[in-house]
Formats: sequence, structure tokens, C-alpha cells
Amino acid sequence: MAILDYHHPWIFTFGILGNILSFFVYLAPVPTFYRIYRKKSTEGFQSLPYLVALFSSMLWFYYAFLKGHSFLLITINSFGCVVEMVYIAIFIVYAPKAARNSTIKLFALMNVGLFSLLTLVSHFIPNDQTRTVVFGWICTTISVSVFAAPLNIVARVVRTKSVEFMPFSLSFCLTLSAVMWFGYGLFEKDWCIMIPNIVGFVLGICQMGLYGWFRNKERVIKMDQVLPQHVTNTVVLAPLGGVSKVDPFAIEIPPPAEGGQACAGRGHGSGGFR
Repeated sequence: MAILDYHHPWIFTFGILGNILSFFVYLAPVPTFYRIYRKKSTEGFQSLPYLVALFSSMLWFYYAFLKGHSFLLITINSFGCVVEMVYIAIFIVYAPKAARNSTIKLFALMNVGLFSLLTLVSHFIPNDQTRTVVFGWICTTISVSVFAAPLNIVARVVRTKSVEFMPFSLSFCLTLSAVMWFGYGLFEKDWCIMIPNIVGFVLGICQMGLYGWFRNKERVIKMDQVLPQHVTNTVVLAPLGGVSKVDPFAIEIPPPAEGGQACAGRGHGSGGFR
């Protein structure tokens, strides 16, 4: 079959392994969207990571189409496009009006407008090989820039000294996936595939190193010395793909008794917080 006619067996091997690992990475946000579906609310989650992931998959799918003989690139990125579209559709259904409108606008601008513009401009390049190379470097540039998002998670782990924001299993899968796709690009002699995965490998190693360093450290939360009279905040940590959100809740604090001690009874019939 011509579509699977790879001139080196390691290209096929690395491509298959990369497909398997990337398949699980694409499915990692499923618990997040199941939670959204169950609660009928996006609960402060953001759609931007999924819009960017869809945009990246669309670019790599088109690059594989231009390159030819890249069936394994086409399979995983077509799967990625479908999965990310499902995530975005669920988000739009259950998001509040402002988030829904911003998601639709961003989808129209980036995933429809910008993608169409890039593909249209590429067709003005007369030589097929030059067109493929130019579009490949566009994919590489955008893929490298996407790594700015995980760096935000790394900064949060360092700041909070907590790895609850960064699951080890996902970091491990992303690192292995980067190794597999680097191997694929190496035997294909395609720098456009190799470069983003070098960055991904380095970032994955850093994430796992941070996990090993901070996993046994307790998170210390410093409370203000002066408590607010009626309302305080708690941070609810969202699962993968979301953001932390702050939910206000009311706490009634009894007035201090003489001597500065809070009432703990003495004719009130209650103790401390009610």
C-alpha cells in the first residue's frame, strides 16, 4: 500500500508509537469535560488551550497532506482535530454567555480565519517543495510558541511548591511522545518535526524533575493575621485543562469577648464558627 510505503522501518515504528502515546494525551482532558457535562457548567475553565490545540492539529494535518507519504501524521492529527472539536462544542454548550461568545469569536478568527489565510498564502508559492518547507516552518514556529502554556504551570508549581497542578502521568506521556516523534522526524530527516519535539522533551524532563523535587513538600498556606468579618475565599483546584477558580463562601465569626478571646459558649449555646 503506497500510503504506508516508508523507506525506513524505524519511521513506521516511531510513528506508530507516537500515535499511541499522542492518542492518550489527546484523551487526557476527558475527565474535565465529563465534569462539565455532569454539572452543566464550565466552572471557570478556559477554552483557549483547546482552541490552540485544534489550530496546531489543523496545521500539522495540512503539512502532512502537502508533504505526502505521511499517513501516520495524518491519522493522529485528524483524530486530534475531531477530539478538540468535541471539547470545544461541549464548552460552547455549557459556558456562560460571555465565555461562549469569546470562544466563538476566537474560533472564527484563529481556527477559521488565520488557518484559511495561511493555506491560501501558501498556494501562491509556485514550487511544491518550497511550499511544503515554508508551511512546515510555520507549523514549527507555532508549535514552539505553544510551549509557553506549560511554562505557566511550571511557574505555578515553583510558586506554590505543590505538584497537584501537574500530574506526573501526563508529563511522562508527553515526554515519551516527544521522544517518539523526534525519532520519527530524525529518520524522516525533517527538522520541522524534530525541533518542536526537542523543546517538548526538555520541558517534559523539567516537569518530571520538578515533580520529584516538590512531591514530598507540603504546601504552606499563610493566612492573614486579620480575618475578614464575614467573607473569605477558598481556591478550588480545577482538573487538567482548566484553571483555578475562587469561590466565595460566608463564614460567620462571633465577636471577640472581653480579653480578646472569641466566645466559646458562656451562655451563647454555640462554640466558635457556626
